[in-house]
Amino acid sequence: RIGELVSVEGQAEFASQLRLLEQTTSGYLDVCDTPEKCDEYLTKVMVQLEELEGRFAEFDEFVLQLTQRREEVYAAFESRKVQLVEKRNRRAESLASAADRILKGIDTRARSMESIDEIAAYFAGDLMVEKVRDIIDQLGELDDAVRVGDLQSRLKTVREDATRQLKDRQDLYEDGGDVIRLGSQRFAVNTQPLDLTTVLRGGEMCLHLTGTQFFEPLDDDALTLSKDLWNQELVSENAEVYRAEYLAVDLFEQLNASGQSISADQIDAAWIQSKTSGRFDEGYAKGVHDHDAAAILQSLVQFDKTIDLLRHAPSVRTAAQLWFQKLLAAKDRKAMTDWIGGFAKLAKAYPHAQPAMEFRGRLVELADAQQDLWRPLFDTDVSSQRIADYLFDQLTHTPRKVVVSGRAEHLLTEFNAAIPAAEREKLLTTALKTADSDPIRSFILARNWADAFVTTHAKSDDADPAVNYIDELAWILLAGGTESMRVADATVAEKLTGLAGSHARITKGTLGVHFHELLRRVRRYRNEVAPRFRLLQETKSRIVDQTRDDMRLDEFKPRVLTSFVRNRLLDEVYLPLIGDNLAKQMGAAGEDKRTDRMGLLLLISPPGYGKTTLMEYIANRLGVVFMKINGPAIGHGVTSLDPAEAPNAAAREEIERLNLALEMGDNVMLYLDDIQHTHPELLQKFISLCDATRKIEGVRNGKTRTYDLRGRRVAVVMAGNPYTESGERFQIPDMLSNRADVYNLGEIIGDSADAFEMSYLENCLTSNTTLAPLATASPEDARAVINAAQRDSIEGIELESNISMDQVREMYEVMRKLLRVRDVVLRVNRAYIRSAAQADAYRTEPPFKLQGSYRNMNRMAEKVASVMNEQELQSLIVSSYEQDAQTLTTDNEANVLKFKELMGVLTTDEKERWDAIKYAFVESIRMQGMDSEDQAGQLMRQLASMRDGLESIRQVISRAIATQSDGAEERMDARVDSLRQSLTASGTQLAETLKTTSQQLEKISAQQAASPPDQKVFVQHKVPRVLADLIKGQFHLMQEWLRPILAESIDNGRDLSKLQEQLDAMLATYNEIESEFDSASGESQPKT
Repeated sequence: RIGELVSVEGQAEFASQLRLLEQTTSGYLDVCDTPEKCDEYLTKVMVQLEELEGRFAEFDEFVLQLTQRREEVYAAFESRKVQLVEKRNRRAESLASAADRILKGIDTRARSMESIDEIAAYFAGDLMVEKVRDIIDQLGELDDAVRVGDLQSRLKTVREDATRQLKDRQDLYEDGGDVIRLGSQRFAVNTQPLDLTTVLRGGEMCLHLTGTQFFEPLDDDALTLSKDLWNQELVSENAEVYRAEYLAVDLFEQLNASGQSISADQIDAAWIQSKTSGRFDEGYAKGVHDHDAAAILQSLVQFDKTIDLLRHAPSVRTAAQLWFQKLLAAKDRKAMTDWIGGFAKLAKAYPHAQPAMEFRGRLVELADAQQDLWRPLFDTDVSSQRIADYLFDQLTHTPRKVVVSGRAEHLLTEFNAAIPAAEREKLLTTALKTADSDPIRSFILARNWADAFVTTHAKSDDADPAVNYIDELAWILLAGGTESMRVADATVAEKLTGLAGSHARITKGTLGVHFHELLRRVRRYRNEVAPRFRLLQETKSRIVDQTRDDMRLDEFKPRVLTSFVRNRLLDEVYLPLIGDNLAKQMGAAGEDKRTDRMGLLLLISPPGYGKTTLMEYIANRLGVVFMKINGPAIGHGVTSLDPAEAPNAAAREEIERLNLALEMGDNVMLYLDDIQHTHPELLQKFISLCDATRKIEGVRNGKTRTYDLRGRRVAVVMAGNPYTESGERFQIPDMLSNRADVYNLGEIIGDSADAFEMSYLENCLTSNTTLAPLATASPEDARAVINAAQRDSIEGIELESNISMDQVREMYEVMRKLLRVRDVVLRVNRAYIRSAAQADAYRTEPPFKLQGSYRNMNRMAEKVASVMNEQELQSLIVSSYEQDAQTLTTDNEANVLKFKELMGVLTTDEKERWDAIKYAFVESIRMQGMDSEDQAGQLMRQLASMRDGLESIRQVISRAIATQSDGAEERMDARVDSLRQSLTASGTQLAETLKTTSQQLEKISAQQAASPPDQKVFVQHKVPRVLADLIKGQFHLMQEWLRPILAESIDNGRDLSKLQEQLDAMLATYNEIESEFDSASGESQPKT
């Protein structure tokens, strides 16, 4: 009984707890408005579930329910989280897109400003700039840190670019920005942005890159089918339809469809403009086409109100009567007449009653069912819908008689007068006999008579041609006359004057408007031509977008780096030099331009000196396409300009890009970067391009072609680093280098030492936050701070910019420290270039591979602060280069020691280690190329070992003398003993070396005596003269080492007397050995 009670109570409590959990979950889901809250509240719910599991652990069936509930809760929160994440992402994407569009507008506006103050004021208070900042704040609330950082960076970049562009425009541009001056040369500036479009050229639709000679024919089936529309420019106009007519008819049908009633007086240009907003692709010019469209629409509205049922075209009315009276079954005809007649009675009682769609819908349905019978007889503009519209108007009209135009009645009168009565009666009899049994044949016969009459007998009427009424005349003939019809005599045509537009249909401002002809012509154009034109535009847009993506055109647009600084070195040295070269290649502006275009610009330097940055800046300012070809991607395996022969996809893409630049053929700067990674045979292909012929062979789309670039605005620039580790890969064909102007950006050019050294400081302004304001200020401000730091005094400094004195002091302190960094970087740069230019055979120390470029300077400049002391600054410099040394594959230690030697901070131990490394390096150079089986080489190695031992003796004696001179008498004995032991070991080694040498010489002599030649020979039993001279020189060198040591040792007292005797004996022994080698190296006598 107790168990049952516990079970019942447990179930009740569990059910209540589950309901409470459901309510809690529902409440939490309602308040979850961020993904983070979803995780937070999910954790709370899971804790409650854990508590419930603990409380009801003894009920197995409850545990299963809780497990299921946990999965449901988790799924609910996860689904809610996904929804919130997607919503956040959509919101962030929308905000980012809006910011992107606004930034483009800001960039365009900022580039047009004329002063720095105007730019500063614009970015400080413009609403669009504030809108971007507001978007950044909203993205921050969405925790989208990536987009926040990107937009902040882009906004700052736009401002800095505008400032930089303004400075260049003030300093370099002339003639309102159409000409730029580089040194003494003036160049035309291309302001047309690079874009891909389609043009009609030579009867072919081609892709075209604006500003270039790139024209590539398109082969697309959709384009071919629309060839008749290639010359059409707008969707609203062609040779047959004037765009104002198109607009007027469109607005007229909108009025009829909406049932809106408007008088002709209410229609004017302003009203037309209010209806054309957003129709930008139709090309309406304000004051022209709105004026003309208003006049045309007024005429249409006036006609529509006065011509009653004649507003339906004669062919439509004829087709309706033929189908309704002759083809439609009698019961269906009666049913529709009674049904629509009922609405006519309703409309008479309630004039504002609107007819239901079902009336016309049923007529359309019936007409469609028999369209195979009547549709082939009429033009395509006659449709079931138009037949239904006319019949509905006819059946609801009072009186209900069939209406015919007065123009058709006049034609009937002329027909009766022109056709003899007998023939006319014969026609009518034949036609009427078969009208009921075969109405189609009867109508065709009657229309043939009408057509023949109108063509040959009818009087011409330019405003209302008779050919428009052939169908209606045929129906009247088929009906036996107009006695049972209602004749409506109304004018449906007029001439409009005073039109402002231009079109083939307009003559001296006069346009003929025929109500039916205009509607039929424009409707046909709108239904047939306009959709095809839109499809053509979509096809061209698709092809252009796809090709633009494949070409990656954005990569061809030169962009100036935000870190770029137009410094004094650039103004005074580089721009004039490069300007002279480009004038030779591209031609300067004006009548004095050269016509013999030729040449090549070759820039060399170690990495990090801004070769690419400089040329991209110049390309940007000239407005030319910057086609950068990546040398490392091409590699040494490519020797041809045929992409098919490239060994990999990366190389193939670069070669294709190179051929694309040649295909452009104008307004292009072809820039080959890092040519030390390319094969010389590939560079040979450019020889003819760089001479006066300006021709080169290329391959485009699998077809070879000779590109003739004579007289074109094309520049060829190559850049490379000749200071490679081995120097073997930087090979430029002589014939190419002879055509090039070569400039080394890593060394001082001419007398520009001061500008070159200052450029290190000017280029690092953007890297240091303290000096960053100087980067966007006047160049004179930066130079004033630099000059103050150089003279070590801040007194008298004056800046043009509005910078506080506290900032100036901090800038001054930072600049003083950067001078120290600059000096070190310059020394490293010179050491790197000097080391890289040496051949390995002539080196006296390991190659120095640490660099002193702008990049190294900027990397250290960003960490320099005004509060640094000398020790901290030196630590920064040393640690920076030690980190660079870690990336070297070899000679890490040697490069660090060399760097410290340049800085003058080598310790005693480091100096000894550096000397040992240099000594070992020189010895390794000397021993290179010796074979292990070379007996003379073995002897050289043994003698080198002996010399190393003597070198050790010299060092021990030097240290002993230094120690003795310092008064360390008690340590002298130990050093003398050490020296004695070293001499003994050296003597032993020397004796063994001499013994080995003697044995080798005897062995050589024995080998030659064992097999004497038959002919007369010279037996040379001697030590080679080179070897003897080498040993003699070594002994002399050691003697010179020992001589001062011996002289100083005499003064050391009795304790060194024995040492003197040993040294004298040793010198004597060396002299004897030297004499023996001299005698052994003499010429032997010939023997037979």
